[in-house]
Amino acid sequence: MVRTMTDDSGAAAGERAVARCDVLGVSPFSDEIDLLYRPWLGPGFIATVEAISNWMRQAGMTVRQDAATNLIGRYEGTMPDAPALLFGSHLDSVRDGGRYDGMLGVIAALEVVAGFHERGERFPFAIEIVGFGDEEGSRFPITMLTTRSIAGVLEEDDPVAAFAELRDGNGLTVEQALARVGLTPRGMAAARRPKDSVLAYVEAHIEQGPVLEAEGRALGVVSGIAAQRRFEIRVHGMAGHAGTMAMSLRQDALTAAAEMVLAIERIGMAGGDRDGLVATVGLLRTWPGVANVVPGDVTFTIDARAGTIATRDRAVNEILAALKDIAERRGVEIEIIPRENLDPSPCDPHLMTLMETAVQDVTGEPARVLVSGAGHDAMIMSRLAPMAMLFIRCEKGISHNPAEAVLPADVGEAVTALTRFVRLFADDYSKTQGRHSA
Repeated sequence: MVRTMTDDSGAAAGERAVARCDVLGVSPFSDEIDLLYRPWLGPGFIATVEAISNWMRQAGMTVRQDAATNLIGRYEGTMPDAPALLFGSHLDSVRDGGRYDGMLGVIAALEVVAGFHERGERFPFAIEIVGFGDEEGSRFPITMLTTRSIAGVLEEDDPVAAFAELRDGNGLTVEQALARVGLTPRGMAAARRPKDSVLAYVEAHIEQGPVLEAEGRALGVVSGIAAQRRFEIRVHGMAGHAGTMAMSLRQDALTAAAEMVLAIERIGMAGGDRDGLVATVGLLRTWPGVANVVPGDVTFTIDARAGTIATRDRAVNEILAALKDIAERRGVEIEIIPRENLDPSPCDPHLMTLMETAVQDVTGEPARVLVSGAGHDAMIMSRLAPMAMLFIRCEKGISHNPAEAVLPADVGEAVTALTRFVRLFADDYSKTQGRHSA
């Protein structure tokens, strides 16, 4: 076994990666002064693209943005126009989010390439780093829009006319937001990568869970990503004066929605952690939203996830039936609008083996393998190329929260493990090419 414990260069890379994420966690890289919020195509996103572009160039990469606004840095291989091993994660952030979700995967990969560049090390393939635009869906009601573009599945999931008209909280459509940066939905849909241009996709990410910390491990290898479904629910009642509308005559959209939210929680908890089942209402808006008016309309979201499609869909069907029953009993109308339907995404077994070997070589112990309950760009990219993921320990498993924290030493081990992975991948690739040419 090769033991490549994190050396001084790896430790320095970890310190630098964390410091860069911290720099990008405040204004002007956030759209708000007192918290991190970096929605797709906002001022903070545009400033972030510029900063990372400069770091990519310093690491010996050529830099471009595709027609879907994804940032792409390319480190050429020994042969021009060679296919690429892709690394990536997302640049956007939820409102009041943490500094390392998504961003650390991009910056850690940048440190890997910077190390190769410093040593003059190149491979028979190119290495590309992709900073995706909108994994979180924090601006428009759909996730991984720009990731779908690269993977070539955007029009499979949502016809151009449908996603182009999606609106943000200010009423601006996707089409209008793209127009402000000189792009179009049709061009975005055409940003797909040819399959033969990509060898594999690798994503490093904070775990967003407590397992690695509980077991005293810095790194983990992901076996797959859980299935997800999302819905937008609209409840329509009757608005009325809070002082004059009798309680017995009300069609209160908010109290109906409140009962629905509790039903969603009950059904999610009834699974007893079966196959990782979780159900969440993360957004709720009332209309007209004033103190002295009975709410006439409520909109809320449902996010249901599980390790298998069967468990997820069984829970979803139970939830939707419960919502319809509540609406009928309370005399309100309900609209159920599907927003996401993502199947579970297993990691490629061979890439997993290479990643496990890399982690063991760096840490000196067998790699911990675990399932990701959170969704990632990797689940969409798996439709373009084989994919693998590396998890990095985060404090108390906290994510989507300003308390998000990582240890620079852990990030240094991740950079060293990813570096080792590339070399293992290169050895494997050369052997494969040799067999093909024999």
